[in-house]
Amino acid sequence: MKIDLTQKVALVTGGSRGIGAAIVKILAEAGADIAFTYIADKTSAAHVESVVKKSGRRCMVLQTSVSNQKQVHSAVRKIMRRFGRIDILVNNAGIWKYGAIGRMTEDQWDETIDINLKGMFLFTNEVVPIMKKQESGKMINIASTAGQRGEAFHSHYAASKGGMIAFTKSIGAELAPHHIIVNCVAPGWVATDMSERELRDPGIGEEIRRIIPRGRVATPEEIAGSVLFLASELSNHLVGSIVSVNGGAVMSN
Repeated sequence: MKIDLTQKVALVTGGSRGIGAAIVKILAEAGADIAFTYIADKTSAAHVESVVKKSGRRCMVLQTSVSNQKQVHSAVRKIMRRFGRIDILVNNAGIWKYGAIGRMTEDQWDETIDINLKGMFLFTNEVVPIMKKQESGKMINIASTAGQRGEAFHSHYAASKGGMIAFTKSIGAELAPHHIIVNCVAPGWVATDMSERELRDPGIGEEIRRIIPRGRVATPEEIAGSVLFLASELSNHLVGSIVSVNGGAVMSN
């Protein structure tokens, strides 16, 4: 059975690189028209846009700070003027930075919580009324194994992703009666530029791969595959589920 997203419009936050770019590409390959946000890297955003257009799909690129309510509101309005609907929302934009407790500053905490957690809330809050009016929609939040088990020296990141998981379960139950299906993907280690330094370090990289039963980290495309499934009709009876994509490193309910 082929997943077909033709006539669907997908909005992906943080879609210019890494997992976000892979998600944009796979949704476009399945037939969806795409809107995606980015924050700074215009070159990467333009490349992803060109890939989408080569697949024959329409694409809209918006430079947006996901933690800024006015910018989020403006971005969603622009998408609605262009496409007239939003069928799939993927809250992917996020940051992962070092932060030792006892030394972490309030600004460090706020930056991570604002981008990872508040940004998800702002886009969800804007899109829910649209999906309610449509009486349909899929929302997929990109969390992390850190939100399931914690992560030393990244407590602000783990807290943001744990909050994302709780938010997914909460609004999953709230929105299912409106035919809006909300689920979450929780990746483990993924080979992206965000994790490149750790994965290339001989000691750290070897230890990371040792604790993964499959013996390697995920590719961005392997995370995107789970998102495609959750965006499709095949996942209609999954509500508030956390799909763990980590090669067996964390087996969590």
